[in-house]
Amino acid sequence: MTLGERITSIDSWLLDKVFQPLADRLPDRLSPFDVGMSLQLGSILMTAVVIAGVFFMSGMTAISDMLYNVLGWVLYLTFFIGTARMRVLVKVGQANPLRYLLLSLRVLSIGFMAYKLYEAVSAPAIFAMIVWPDACSSVVFAAGLYFISCQPPSPWRQARKQSRMQPAFVRSGSGF
Repeated sequence: MTLGERITSIDSWLLDKVFQPLADRLPDRLSPFDVGMSLQLGSILMTAVVIAGVFFMSGMTAISDMLYNVLGWVLYLTFFIGTARMRVLVKVGQANPLRYLLLSLRVLSIGFMAYKLYEAVSAPAIFAMIVWPDACSSVVFAAGLYFISCQPPSPWRQARKQSRMQPAFVRSGSGF
């Protein structure tokens, strides 16, 4: 098995064994795509707070350095808007095409998340206020990508769940 096949199998395991069971347990009014988009929005907002925090803590002197971070944030926002427009591709009862379209991005996000967590653990205490929210933002981003890639619950599963909840025999009368 090559390295690429192992990475793909780990990604499939995470998607099928961790995030899909969580997506299947969501309430009926929430789709996995909605949860994933909410997590993506949370990651965007958390990243904006981190950028603003660094900007104000540095005394607003590092504008040229902050431009790089702001451009990265704009890419996050562009990805969010583009993913929201791809919502029409995810249809109930059909395979989720975003599962395959976002494969490389999910793998990259796991790598960046691991790096950000390592950076947060090994950072000096003075930088903890900035580094830890950034690491949490990358965790939320990766979780959002996995929820977006999950299969939506099919109508037959919802009907089967409803039929299990109804009692098989209902007695009339006083109940005893």
